[in-house]
Amino acid sequence: MNEYEQEDPIPQGDLALQLTALPRETNGFGDIFGGWLVSQMDLAGTAMASRVAAGRVATVSIDRMAFMVPVAVGAQLSFYTQTLEVGRSSIRMLVEVWSDDPLSSEWRKVTEAVFVFVAIDGSGRTRPVAPRR
Repeated sequence: MNEYEQEDPIPQGDLALQLTALPRETNGFGDIFGGWLVSQMDLAGTAMASRVAAGRVATVSIDRMAFMVPVAVGAQLSFYTQTLEVGRSSIRMLVEVWSDDPLSSEWRKVTEAVFVFVAIDGSGRTRPVAPRR
């Protein structure tokens, strides 16, 4: 078991996105492209970070990413997000991906990463994140 795996894993955070892995997102072996999965994670994280920031955000970095299992075409993917830290203008967000394989009915964690977003204004400049009430 590596540092990303838990003995009895459950998703951390809130459900931000669900979708089905389609054939156009796969390689010749029928497995999902990692880059496509990362882009979907970024979309899920951006949606939640923009709520926290009460406005526009931009992705600054992605940290600690590891793929644990391949994702086959047809798998139902669930993206969970959890806010780890809110700074003056930044938001650290954990994004986890879980797969529900329709052929095996197996529910398993695919990957996780920590994304850092920064709140930006209409001109693309960093702005403070409003305090939560």
